[in-house]
Amino acid sequence: MGLFDTVLVTGSQTQPVLNPAEAFAVIVLTATAPDGNLSVEQADFITCVLSRTKLFKTYPYEMTKSLFDKILSIFQGDHFNNLFNAAKDSLSQDLRETAFAVATDLVLAEGIVAEEEKNFLNDLYQALGVSSEIAIQIIQVILIKNRG
Repeated sequence: MGLFDTVLVTGSQTQPVLNPAEAFAVIVLTATAPDGNLSVEQADFITCVLSRTKLFKTYPYEMTKSLFDKILSIFQGDHFNNLFNAAKDSLSQDLRETAFAVATDLVLAEGIVAEEEKNFLNDLYQALGVSSEIAIQIIQVILIKNRG
């Protein structure tokens, strides 16, 4: 049984173990495509952003796209919570902070912060166990970055 097959098995109580790159991608896609829909432009942009991280430096584009497709198919099913929890549990604290920073950057990329986005980021930092001080710093830096 493959890594993602564990999540897709109906009624499975087994939580998959994700490698750090897979877990990171789940968190980022949770922020950018919670409904499981991702345009080609969004996928290209996210791939570009992720390719700048240490985790994804060696991932070819097609491998990243395949990973996105697997994650998004799970998002469209009934196993979103299982996958998110597995991702969260598979990341070290420092990678949780980094995932929150990248997710925040992608969510706030347009420079406009809708109430739904504020609520999402509030829920995300808490779910990831990021301290409020670090979360505030990350959001402040991203908002400054997006001014220009």
